[in-house]
Amino acid sequence: MEQRINAKRNHSKRNLLLLFLLNVIIIALFLFLGITEKNFDFYMPKRLVKIIAVIIVSYSIGYSSVAFQTITNNHILTPSVMGLDSLYLFIQTVVEFFFGSKQLSMMTGYPNFLISVAIMVLAAISLFLLLFRGERKNVYFLVLTGMIFGGLFNGLATFMQVLLDPNEFSVLEGKMFASFNNVNTDLILVSALTAFAVLLISIKDIPYLDVLSLGPDHAINLGVDYKGLVLKTLIISAVLISVSTALVGPITFLGILVVNLGRQIMNTYHHRELTLAATFLGVLFLTFGLLITERVFQFSTTVSVIINFIGGIYFLYLMLKESKR
Repeated sequence: MEQRINAKRNHSKRNLLLLFLLNVIIIALFLFLGITEKNFDFYMPKRLVKIIAVIIVSYSIGYSSVAFQTITNNHILTPSVMGLDSLYLFIQTVVEFFFGSKQLSMMTGYPNFLISVAIMVLAAISLFLLLFRGERKNVYFLVLTGMIFGGLFNGLATFMQVLLDPNEFSVLEGKMFASFNNVNTDLILVSALTAFAVLLISIKDIPYLDVLSLGPDHAINLGVDYKGLVLKTLIISAVLISVSTALVGPITFLGILVVNLGRQIMNTYHHRELTLAATFLGVLFLTFGLLITERVFQFSTTVSVIINFIGGIYFLYLMLKESKR
């Protein structure tokens, strides 16, 4: 038994090391491809900002998705699927519709960031109170309800967007799709500090999340403060999702893609290893996506379009797989 446990740990360590080496290779390729002495000072700072943003987004979406799946006890749920990205777009559209593009441009920095975080945290608490109460929790009902809320926010946002002046809409359109080409450098520092603060706050909860993966009843019997941990994790997830969304825009299906692939690669329930795997996979996919959009598509599309296309197909596969069980 002990040999099997040790073999499993060594397998996880090897996979993490392999993912880390792949990250180093893809990042080095992105940073130095096409770099010369003449253009180094122009391109390198821009590429470094993109890589920093990729790392922040990968950790934010990776950890929040892993923790969210644990508290909901399902591997096809993420905060994005539950409508938080749609809520962010709804907030931007409301500001644009009632106050104009000038106000939206003025709020691009810290005001927009703080407002988005506050509203999404309140939304997370509301989701907890509305959907996770009671003993019986139908997984498909949770998914359907989350998508209905997301559809509602999208529908309201689309209705207001249709009424906007084309010039006003062009300003809003930049926030509708995730893009690393126009990363708000003013938010890089505050986003990194927020993600690091969340890391310090949540790192002590990782062992409790390991226990919570056994189920709410077992976790409570083993002394875990179930309600407090779930509420804290929901708030942390909302903060992390708002950080990544405010920084680059919404990437709805990235969480499903990296977390479920991470579970298959690692084959473990330890959240420390799952979070690292999800983060490494996020960096790998996003950096590779940046290379594809820049070198192949010549900036004619965005990373989020590619990620959401692949992730959406993978999500449908997971839904069909779950329905057959």
